[in-house]
Amino acid sequence: MEIGVTVGDAVERIETTGEPFSFVEFGLAEGDVDVDEAALEAALESTESDLCVHLPFSQEVVTPATEINDAIVAHLRRLLAWAGSFDAEKAVLHGTARDPHDTSLRPAFADQLERIVEAGRAEGVEVVVENVGHQPRGLPMTVLGDLAREVDAPVCFDVGHAYMEAGNDGVERFAKRYGDLVSHLHVHDARSRGDTHLPIGAGEIEYGIVTERLAGFDGTVAVEVFTDDIELLGDTASRAAQALGTSF
Repeated sequence: MEIGVTVGDAVERIETTGEPFSFVEFGLAEGDVDVDEAALEAALESTESDLCVHLPFSQEVVTPATEINDAIVAHLRRLLAWAGSFDAEKAVLHGTARDPHDTSLRPAFADQLERIVEAGRAEGVEVVVENVGHQPRGLPMTVLGDLAREVDAPVCFDVGHAYMEAGNDGVERFAKRYGDLVSHLHVHDARSRGDTHLPIGAGEIEYGIVTERLAGFDGTVAVEVFTDDIELLGDTASRAAQALGTSF
């Protein structure tokens, strides 16, 4: 198991927070890739970090329009080619739709997801689809899990997002039903009043559920706590590792 840290789209955060971790998860902005590639390469080298990427947060996976769907795949294929040129191991994709409650779009979502996963494989990058059912355009997490299984797509299980969507029962339900699909984890804590991306232990998530359902997990784990405080990031990494039956 590898433990990394999310850094948003700021190369400088790699230098300030990346060193204790095996990898960094770097966020790609909307539109064209606008990254100082020399600075990115230098930061990865200086911290000895491997790279994962997060595909654009606001990009829908599917709409009712075939032409737009084709353009979405083409756009993400180009971003995945860029990620592959930097030897990125994984790329996180939000599981979103123009209208996530429109059941008629679900076959098209499955087709889009399959195409995007295949585009990643062609570039040597594993695309992992993330549960974001608490967001307005996020598919409900059980729907996402079923569609991911249908097309054999790896999953990024965001524990905090599952809690925000359906509480600790949601964390339990998703981990139980789809744990075999999970290749990448986002770990942080949350509170039902709306606070999220907190250090583990500062919120209400029962990480004993993670221990029960995912102990022995052998994928990648990204600490997604919105701070540059190395001690807090390291503490969350240690707590997540302990929940998964290992150490950081």
